[in-house]
Amino acid sequence: MSNTPKPTDIVVHQKSHSLEIAFDDGARFDLPCELLRVYSPSAEVRGHWGQYAKLQVDKQDVNITEIKPIGAYAVKIFFDDGHNSGLYDWGFLYDMGRKKDLMWNEYLQKLAEAGHQRKPPSWQTTANPSGD
Repeated sequence: MSNTPKPTDIVVHQKSHSLEIAFDDGARFDLPCELLRVYSPSAEVRGHWGQYAKLQVDKQDVNITEIKPIGAYAVKIFFDDGHNSGLYDWGFLYDMGRKKDLMWNEYLQKLAEAGHQRKPPSWQTTANPSGD
């Protein structure tokens, strides 16, 4: 784990519901709050001991309310739906940034297989057309 890149900057973008994270190797990722929430590294989401993972639905409007550092290896993310039990270590966040598109498509496929239709985020449909 010593060769895992470390964050140099972490910024929550409330309006665009995303987390921007820069690493010391020059990588920079913009991670949607929805993706962070549905792939939370918590027992509630992943299941206990990797079994019985629970598909998270209707998280398109979720946002981050707070981030707390956990030692020098992770952050705890507090979401506005009350979820806050996942610890996001640097390796997990870096990997998520690199695999964002793959993970997003996997999530959409799981929703479809479960017969769930993802609604567009309300913050996107009501946002100012000129941007943030």
